[in-house]
This record gives sequence, C-alpha cells and structure tokens, in this order.
Amino acid sequence: MSELSPSGPSSSLPLLRIVLYEPEKAGNVGNVARTCAVLGAELHLIRPFGFHLHDREFRRAVMDYLEGVTLHEHVNWTAFQAGLEAGARVFAFSTYATTLHTRAGFRRGDYLLFGPESRGLPVWLREGLSALKLPQPGVGRSLNLAVAAGAAAFEAGRQIEGW
Repeated sequence: MSELSPSGPSSSLPLLRIVLYEPEKAGNVGNVARTCAVLGAELHLIRPFGFHLHDREFRRAVMDYLEGVTLHEHVNWTAFQAGLEAGARVFAFSTYATTLHTRAGFRRGDYLLFGPESRGLPVWLREGLSALKLPQPGVGRSLNLAVAAGAAAFEAGRQIEGW
C-alpha cells in the first residue's frame, strides 16, 4: 500500500473509506476522489487499473482534489485485505444484493467497496462481505460508478454524522 497524499491526523478515523476494485475509467476515479475530498474520506484503489495514476487524463479528472484526499494504492485484493485493521467493516455494493444501503448502520471508518464499471464486483469477492444495493427502480442499466459511490458515501455520512 502506498500513501500518495496525506490529509489530517493519522490518529483519528476518517469518516469513510471508499474502495474501488479494479477501476477502469480515470474520470470516474477522479469524480470519486472529489467526493472523498468533500467528505474527508480516504480513497483506496485496488489494481489493476484501466489507466495510469500519472496519466494526464487521470490528473485532469482529479484536478487539485487529491491534495485533500488520502489515497492508498493496493497491488491486489489480497494486499488490500492484509492491510485491514481488526474489526474493519467492508460493505460491498452490488446490484445483486438484497439489503438497501439505507439499512446498513454505517460507522466512522467503514469501507465502501465498488467494482469495475463494466462488470461490478465478482461473486467470489461479494460472498464473504456484507452486500448492499442502491435502489434502482428503473429498468435496464445501472448507476455510473461515481454516482453510486457518491450516493452511498453521502448516505453513510448522513447516518454517521446526522446531517
């Protein structure tokens, strides 16, 4: 795990930790980074990515928001898991889940996990975690990754901080 940009004291838990498993699009990651900056959340990225962190496209997408975000990069899922503290709660977001995100009872420091844009989280990964879904009553397509992460993060923040 490499920390690219520190923010705040390490002794206190961040509001949330947003985790993107194998993200494919720099623009979506940039938008999620903006959400993290606004909420004071950490951003965890699990390789492989569909872009390079030092590409112009990624830097343009995140603009100067990375200055306010603690960004962790993990070489794979196993490395991410190895870095979790005892008692960490990881919530996997999936259209296949049956529990709505509004019923999660989020706590400060929780991890909100989202899968790649084109395929979502693999079944093997979801099975061992608490799976949540965002309501999507329309038919057809799913929410964009950045929109889903933002909606989930703000609901978690509302539950934790009482906004």
